[in-house]
Amino acid sequence: MQIRIDAVELPGLTCTPGGPADGGEPDLRNVHVAVQRRDRPAELLDPQPGDAARATWTLECTAAASSTGTGSGTGTGTDVKGPYVQGRPGGRFVYLSWGAVDGSGAFGMFRRAKLMLDAVPVHVLDAAVSSGLLVGRLGLTDACGKPLCGRVVPPRIVWTAESAG
Repeated sequence: MQIRIDAVELPGLTCTPGGPADGGEPDLRNVHVAVQRRDRPAELLDPQPGDAARATWTLECTAAASSTGTGSGTGTGTDVKGPYVQGRPGGRFVYLSWGAVDGSGAFGMFRRAKLMLDAVPVHVLDAAVSSGLLVGRLGLTDACGKPLCGRVVPPRIVWTAESAG
């Protein structure tokens, strides 16, 4: 099975790091977003510039029946695992990491969005296991115009099952 993340509404290449009481910190520049690998926070999948029109990542994963699986609802679920799937059974998620890329190409992470797989509706996850593709669509700019961060669940992200072919 694959998980594809389709993102739009990226916030731009510059970001003020804090809120009104940020102490006058300088803006972060050359902002990028990428999927973070499990247990390897410095290993990022396909960093995309914060001013891109859209960003898409496709993650290889496996799915197996589990009593503590992913998907919102009750009863037996599906446990989704893969190199970019984080967390324990029943609480799996994908991290989108935001960072400022310096002149040497180093990615300095400053925030993350946690795409909660346990919030995928059970019928959608079951259909995705059958079809081979789970798709999450979301905008990456928060209400304050900054990079989206924190726990991301519907309706902020829309999950669908699609044909992998």
